[in-house]
Amino acid sequence: MTRYFPALFVVLWSTGFIGARLGMPHAEPMSFLSLRYFIAILILLLMALALRAPWPGFKVALHSMVVGFLLHGLYLGAVFWAIDRGLPAGISAMVVGLQPLAVAVFAGLILREIISRNHWLGLGIGVVGLVLVIAPKIEFGDSGISPINIGVVIGAMFASTFGTIYQKKFAANVPLRTGTIFQYIGALIPSFLYASLFESFTFNWNGELIFALVWLVIVLSIISIFLLMVLIREGSVAQVASLFYLVPASTAIIAYFLFGETLNWIQLLGMALCALGVRMAVVKKQNAIP
Repeated sequence: MTRYFPALFVVLWSTGFIGARLGMPHAEPMSFLSLRYFIAILILLLMALALRAPWPGFKVALHSMVVGFLLHGLYLGAVFWAIDRGLPAGISAMVVGLQPLAVAVFAGLILREIISRNHWLGLGIGVVGLVLVIAPKIEFGDSGISPINIGVVIGAMFASTFGTIYQKKFAANVPLRTGTIFQYIGALIPSFLYASLFESFTFNWNGELIFALVWLVIVLSIISIFLLMVLIREGSVAQVASLFYLVPASTAIIAYFLFGETLNWIQLLGMALCALGVRMAVVKKQNAIP
């Protein structure tokens, strides 16, 4: 059953753009994220109490909060902040898409994971495919392409990188149902503080906003994160991170069918290269040369 988790994770994670596209026009970014995290905490808390799930100790709970602070609070918060200030989503995805390379480098340095030559080659092919998928969507004349916005998204990429590595090193065996609660408590801290200082918590309630909120809480904040935590626990973080190369390609396909966005042969070639790169990076071969 778990062999289908990587594909399911990629598809579900790719649908995050649905919530962002439908919900962000009707709410301020950090206010939206704060409400999303708060609802996720309540749902997970009720699930944990109803199922009598085991609770982590104080130290493990703190580790989970650090993971949430990095992986959700800083990462998503920074991406939403930059896009809200005009950074094209294509450029944001391009920068964040470098995460598998960063994870591979730091996983080798911090976790002492052995990254094979086959893995490095797959990562390189994935980068080329990523560029081909996203490049047609990038608008270089956009005024939102500023050093501050680019720097913030680069920071988001590193936050996601270190959040993934931290999860593997310090919180890999945390109970999923209760550990994730502490993740979202950690995520809520930066988003709520920012929203309290610079936003008004104003929401234009309508069908699109409600659908976006429900989708992001249930599908992204609970189901997808459970899948990601299982994948990190069962495999190397470098292999898991390689799956993120497939997210822009999957998103482009979904956008093509739902919103009629363009999908040309260059992007199709990029998707094929992403798939090839991920296969080379994820599939362990007995004769791989370290």
